[in-house]
Amino acid sequence: MRNLLSLAATVPLAFTLAACATDGAADMTEMPVREPTGECNADPVQYHIGHTASAGMGQAMLTESGARQLRWVPPRTAVTMDYRPDRLTVSYDDDLVIERVSCG
Repeated sequence: MRNLLSLAATVPLAFTLAACATDGAADMTEMPVREPTGECNADPVQYHIGHTASAGMGQAMLTESGARQLRWVPPRTAVTMDYRPDRLTVSYDDDLVIERVSCG
């Protein structure tokens, strides 16, 4: 009886795991190839700290930094910690004054 209960407990798990199994080689051939993106360099845009944040300012900062994506960070806002080498992150205060500029 003990072996029967043990077998009954493992059978559903085995079927569940088998349902999730995939052939990794097949998945890799279907994935699109991504072209390399622009690397962000925040050094040339540090002089924008203290300036007022605006759409035009953001566009200029993208061009000067070489980044492909701009992330505005308003005050008291949580952001993801994932690093993206093509992203420029700009933090500003309640008066829209830029406080911090970094890549990632």
